[in-house]
Amino acid sequence: MLAIARSTTRLAVTATALVAALTVAAPHAYAAEGPTGTDVKMSAGVSEETREFAAAYPGAVAAAANACGAGYTLNKAIPLPVGTDPRLRLATVFTYNSQADGCLIFDNNTGRAQSMTAKVCDGYPGAKCDTDSGTFTQYAGPVYTKHPVCATVTAKMSNFINYTSQYAFSCN
Repeated sequence: MLAIARSTTRLAVTATALVAALTVAAPHAYAAEGPTGTDVKMSAGVSEETREFAAAYPGAVAAAANACGAGYTLNKAIPLPVGTDPRLRLATVFTYNSQADGCLIFDNNTGRAQSMTAKVCDGYPGAKCDTDSGTFTQYAGPVYTKHPVCATVTAKMSNFINYTSQYAFSCN
C-alpha cells in the first residue's frame, strides 16, 4: 500500500512539474512567427538593429516575408512602440523590397485580436496609398507600394500604437 501511495505521489509531482515546464518554456506564439531556420535575404544597407532582430526572430521575419510573396528581401524590422526592447514589443513593422516594389507587414505581437491599420503611400507627391484595416490576431497587410523610396508608412494598433515614418523603407 505504501508503494502505491509513493508511486501516485511521484506521478502527481512529475505531472505537475511537466505542466509547469511546458507553461514556462513554451514561447508566446506571435502572429508572424512561422517557420524557423529559414534564410531570409536582406536588402543592401540593412541596419545592424534589423540584422540583430532577424537573427533573434527568424520565424517572424520569414513568415512576414512569405506573406509578401516570392522575391522580397528584408529592408527593416521596427519593434513597436519605438524604443521598446524587441522581447517586449507589442507589434513589429516589417518592410521588404523586391525588384519592382515594396511590401509592408504590420505584425501583432500581443497574442490577442487588435484593431489594426497598415498603410503605405508611394514616396512622391499625389501618392497612391494601399491600406489594410480591421481586427487582426496575426497581422495587417500585406500592403504594397510601387515607389518604396521615402514611402510613408503608417501603423496603428488600438489606442496604443500610432507610428508614421518616411524611413521604414530606404530614403536615399
